[in-house]
Amino acid sequence: MPGGAGRPRVRMTGAQRRQQLLDVGREVFAQRGYDGTSIEELAARADVSKPVVYEHFGGKEGLYTVVVDREMQRLLDRFTSALAAGGSPRELLERAALVLLDYIEEDTDGFRVLTRDSPVGGSPDGYASLIGQVARKVEHILGAQFSARGQDPALAELYSQALVGMVALVGQWWLERRSPGKEQVAAHLVDLAYNGLARLRPPPGGP
Repeated sequence: MPGGAGRPRVRMTGAQRRQQLLDVGREVFAQRGYDGTSIEELAARADVSKPVVYEHFGGKEGLYTVVVDREMQRLLDRFTSALAAGGSPRELLERAALVLLDYIEEDTDGFRVLTRDSPVGGSPDGYASLIGQVARKVEHILGAQFSARGQDPALAELYSQALVGMVALVGQWWLERRSPGKEQVAAHLVDLAYNGLARLRPPPGGP
């Protein structure tokens, strides 16, 4: 069956076509955002008809949701692997910061998709949800440190959200600059956070 400009359309299995559409969607959503992307452009980039996109994902929103979910899982898997290796609390926090910076550098399209606004009815608060999941992985590291220092371990949730949110925001800034190096950025961020945690004031009403 001929494609555009007289080119033969490549035949794919259903699984191959689905993967191709996911890859195309990731690229286009990263470039244009959800609202700026049309089903016509997605189909044209994949060299298929619009009904093919609807057949696999039910439309643009369905494709976007799967792309976001796939990127979230990809990044969470990186965090899980990095934190499972063990080490001191400071090493673990620095490794966690570096995981996000590595992802930004190596999977820039995926990061751009995650940091754009989600559509109404789509994958709600995708990036915020992702950051919350990452923060929960960091929370157990801080909780042990709080207990050891006589602080309320329940505060670890607040501080893990603050720490991961700081790294995520700096990561967006670093994406446009790529300077200083990501290892330096991770070290400085953890330096700021870790030194601040080491000097926490006693809880109100405490000794």
